[in-house]
Amino acid sequence: MMRVSVARSGVVPFLKPLYHFPFSFSSSTLFPKTCSTAISVKMSTTPSPQLTHIINLPTQPNQPVSVVAAPGVSDIHFRNAIESSLFKQWLKNIQTETGLLANGAMSLRQVLIQDVDMFGKRLGFLKFKADIIDKDTGQKVPGIVFARGPAVAVLILLDSEDETYAVLTEQVRVPVGRLILELPAGMLDDDQGDFAGTAVREVEEETGIHLNVHDMVDLTAFLDSSTGGRVFPSPGGCDEEISLFLYRGHVSKEKIQQLRGKETGLRDHGELIKVHVVPYDKLWRATADAKALCAIALYEMAKRDGLLPSSMS
Repeated sequence: MMRVSVARSGVVPFLKPLYHFPFSFSSSTLFPKTCSTAISVKMSTTPSPQLTHIINLPTQPNQPVSVVAAPGVSDIHFRNAIESSLFKQWLKNIQTETGLLANGAMSLRQVLIQDVDMFGKRLGFLKFKADIIDKDTGQKVPGIVFARGPAVAVLILLDSEDETYAVLTEQVRVPVGRLILELPAGMLDDDQGDFAGTAVREVEEETGIHLNVHDMVDLTAFLDSSTGGRVFPSPGGCDEEISLFLYRGHVSKEKIQQLRGKETGLRDHGELIKVHVVPYDKLWRATADAKALCAIALYEMAKRDGLLPSSMS
């Protein structure tokens, strides 16, 4: 068997979490000890040890959870995954009063980190599989998760003379292989939870319209508190939760014409966006966007029940 000599350089140590969460991390096989000396290594077909981390959850104190990396997931991506706000928020969610582990009927045995997509230095998307067992049947429940975190969307209604218009964006959506007409929307870029501020920024980036955050109404805030005040468009596979906002204002017919067909978006980020303006009474038939259809339903029900400010109804 051939022998080669390689230099082993220092490895970044496991970072201390920035936030405190209701669970703890214990020792792992994430990173080897730092060393700067030359060592002899035998070339071997024996597979390297699987990256593993152990989590202790207060809701199941005597059942540690193994977090492991799938083949092909690097140590740095594994660390990014378990330190990410996406993963930590999911762990918090399953331990809340309405979470899967709340009443002891289910248990979490293992999490397999399958893939990570980085947006520059920030983790953007995370895919993992959770082994959650129903104790009555002993069977696993479906547990594949595509984690992308919270997002916002805005229903913009513009009154012009005797007509009310809604503003939509036309965007290239590769996952569905189509151009889609949808509400201006975007993901939260940080962990600060500034939903309204993010909504205002996304509207300006995607339509060129500048909104005042104080003129926004959170439509999802009208939902019962048990819902968490968000909508989940695809809870069977994705953790995305969306806050839907309403803005209503008055503009001239000239402004409506200027908006039609306007090309916007962050071109250097690959955003190819065209603005569309449609009469509000035709909006529900003009788009297949779930965000838009949810926003219409929330707006109409809030208006019916007298929950909106008089300027919005």
